[in-house]
Amino acid sequence: MKKRDKSKPQPKKQSKQKQRAKTITVQTIKGTLDVTRSGMGYVIIADESGDVLVRPNDFSTALHGDTVRVKIIKENARTGKKEGKIVEVVTRKQTEFVGHLQLSAHHAFFVPDTDKPMPDLYIPLTDINGAKHKDRVVAQLVKWDKEDKKPVGKVVSVLLAENENDAAMKEILAEAGFPLSFSHDVLEEAGKIPDVLDPLEISKRKDCRDYLTFTIDPVDAKDFDDAISIRKLGEDKYEIGVHIADVSYYVLPDTELDAEAYKRATSVYLPDRVNPMLPEKISNELCSLRPHEDKFTFSAIFQMNGKGDIKQYWLGRTVIHSDHRFTYEDVQAIIDDKKGLHDESILLLNDIAQKFRKKRFSKGAINFSSQEVRFKLDEKGTPIGIVVKESKESHQLIEEFMLLANKTVAENIAKTHINKKGIPFPYRVHDQPDKEKLAPFVQYAKKYGHVFDITSPQAIAKSFNTMLADAKGKPEQHVLEQLGIRTMAKAVYTTENIGHYGLAFEHYCHFTSPIRRYPDVLVHRVLASVLAGSPMIDKKMEEKSKHSSERERAAMECERAGNKYKQVEFLKSHVGEVFEGVVSGVASFGFFVETVDHKCEGLVSIISLSEFDDFRLVESEYSLVGRRSGRTFKMGDRLSIRVVATNLEKRQLDYEWVLGE
Repeated sequence: MKKRDKSKPQPKKQSKQKQRAKTITVQTIKGTLDVTRSGMGYVIIADESGDVLVRPNDFSTALHGDTVRVKIIKENARTGKKEGKIVEVVTRKQTEFVGHLQLSAHHAFFVPDTDKPMPDLYIPLTDINGAKHKDRVVAQLVKWDKEDKKPVGKVVSVLLAENENDAAMKEILAEAGFPLSFSHDVLEEAGKIPDVLDPLEISKRKDCRDYLTFTIDPVDAKDFDDAISIRKLGEDKYEIGVHIADVSYYVLPDTELDAEAYKRATSVYLPDRVNPMLPEKISNELCSLRPHEDKFTFSAIFQMNGKGDIKQYWLGRTVIHSDHRFTYEDVQAIIDDKKGLHDESILLLNDIAQKFRKKRFSKGAINFSSQEVRFKLDEKGTPIGIVVKESKESHQLIEEFMLLANKTVAENIAKTHINKKGIPFPYRVHDQPDKEKLAPFVQYAKKYGHVFDITSPQAIAKSFNTMLADAKGKPEQHVLEQLGIRTMAKAVYTTENIGHYGLAFEHYCHFTSPIRRYPDVLVHRVLASVLAGSPMIDKKMEEKSKHSSERERAAMECERAGNKYKQVEFLKSHVGEVFEGVVSGVASFGFFVETVDHKCEGLVSIISLSEFDDFRLVESEYSLVGRRSGRTFKMGDRLSIRVVATNLEKRQLDYEWVLGE
């Protein structure tokens, strides 16, 4: 053993304060990189412990939206502000980008169209995919090692100049981090799945092929992931089956298909396309419950009477054969006319669904109605009309039976315990209203004569339903619905089951759409394990739930952006025309108006109003008030507007108020 040489100067013992400072310099934290337009970056930490400033030279290979690990290199003891350096990219938000190709005789570079600064991609000449100099293209980031000065990419597709709308939709998807295509490995894996059902697997399942079974979907749907069967068992005794595409039979854990489905977590529905979670071979062929084909399904089968009283239920894997593919319009016609194909079964199902619906609302579910827009497109995808879709009894028929299946599965799983603890499961939850957020709305509703009881969450729900029923058909209906929805929490996926307030369910999950939602695939896997008697314990279930919630929000933003683009594109040919509208929002810089016929929202700027009066915002009244005249523009007001400008790039509409029309 070596003796310590006392003649050599020994390192001084550090004070505890200095040791703590040293610890800070090597601390790494996980977060999301947000790059500002100026090029400065901030890593947003999930636990809200404070953002970390990152200078452009310290990004390493990270890009805007990436999940990263950042090393703290400075921390201000007084303000708590931190500065750091990115040491690792955990996951990339986006790998495909829209931009332009710069091509020379010896090399090519891709220059992204983005307001978030990022380096150009070096494109080998072998990977330009037929693109020419200055072509607008979609490029994919394929390699970027720390030692590389430039990231390496390849051209995925060329965007044609005459198809500006195609480029816009792809840009919306890419910026939100949704891949525009499937990799060769994923497509190859999907391609190897047999088209013919395995006879041995059929023998293990409940055979429901002889039961009257049909699907009810939108007219343009291609992925039918739910079907309903019905058969009479006796006097006032029926067996009704909710059959869901058995995606988990085909998409197995630890496969390329599963990794891709998890990454996307959801399909994205844009006005002119679907960006699917799974390749077409699975979503539109193998798993789609197409008519006159045998299909594997996961089912919830109920025995009930005509009043909808459930006597017993069964959950398990099945094989079905759909007899017919209905559209919502087909079924609505049968409900309205009381005649048509399988009319007896349709009318019975509708009657039971309406009883379920009435019972739900009596137990505290909130009856917010929603309106969606559907675009009539020409062969180039240009909108030539906009139709406002409303929820009718045909939609409610499907909705109620899907809610029943989702609730039943969640209730079943909630009973399963290991060591007196529930198993990890992606519940779909919706929190109770925040009283602070609710207070201004309650005051606003009072002005229209709607009094709220806020003594309990159940009383709040009852007050909402009373208000919505009383306001139906009145001018304030739309504004009260809009503002009421804004006071509500957002539904999310989590393993912590707090119930679903909006539906008034103690237990709820998503089981019914596994073709387009990854949490449903997880639900199927957990349910299968519980039914087999060996419940699975996925320690990453909460992480998967959070990821699915985040991707769901991103998909909704894409869908809103896609609709907005099409609305601007539609009104482009109507500049100068006058439309009737409803004030849908107010701000210090003007008020927003939504056209009655098309639901196209645009801004009437305060500058354009200055010739009439000097308007100021009164927040508590959700209105703009003229200082001299007292003229008000408040949410819910009906008025006439003229379309004065459209901006496709910014997806913005500018209106002006038309006096006296």
